[in-house]
Amino acid sequence: MGNNTQGQVILAKAALSETEDSSDKKVLITREFSSGGVVCKKEKGGVLWLVRRTSVSDLFPETHWMLPKGWLDDLDDGIPGPMASGAVKADEETLQKTAVREVAEEGGVDAKIIKKIETIKYLYRHPVKGRVLKFVTFYLMEWVSNLPQGFDGETSEIAWLPFEEAYKRLSFSREKEILGKARELSEKTSLV
Repeated sequence: MGNNTQGQVILAKAALSETEDSSDKKVLITREFSSGGVVCKKEKGGVLWLVRRTSVSDLFPETHWMLPKGWLDDLDDGIPGPMASGAVKADEETLQKTAVREVAEEGGVDAKIIKKIETIKYLYRHPVKGRVLKFVTFYLMEWVSNLPQGFDGETSEIAWLPFEEAYKRLSFSREKEILGKARELSEKTSLV
C-alpha cells in the first residue's frame, strides 16, 4: 500500500464480489488521525463517565452516542490538517493536547490526563470522502470542572452515567471496549 504525496490517501485492492470481473480494482482509502478522552468523575454515589450525543448535520443526519474525540489539526472547516491526514507524524504532546481540547469542545469540561489507554483503528464510510481508515488515541482523564461556555455545536447533549449505563449508551463497539479499558485503568490507578 502506498501513500499519495500528501499522505492523505492509501490505495487498497477492493474486495470483488462473484459478479464482478477478476481484474484488480483500486479503492482510495483516506486516513484520519484523532485523539480523545474517556472522562470519569467521582460522585458520592460512585464514579460517572462522560458520553456525548452528536448533533444532526447535513452530512450526518443521525445522532450517535460517543466519546469526545477529534482531528489532531485542521486546515479549514472540514479539511484535516497535515497531522490529522497522516502527512506529518504527531508526537505524544500533540496527542495529549488534542485529547484535552476535544474533551473541552465536545464535552464542555476541563479534564486532566491520567494515562494513555491505547490507539484504536477502524474503517468507516464517510458520505463525501468514501472509505476512511481512522486512528484514534484515547486517554483516561479525570474531570476537573465544567466550562462556562459548555459544549460546542458538534454535541447536542452530554450525560454523566455509571459505567453500565454509559457502556449501553455508546453507539459503537470499539468505544465500548475503550470505556471498559478505561475503567480497568482507573481501578489500577486508584482513581475510582
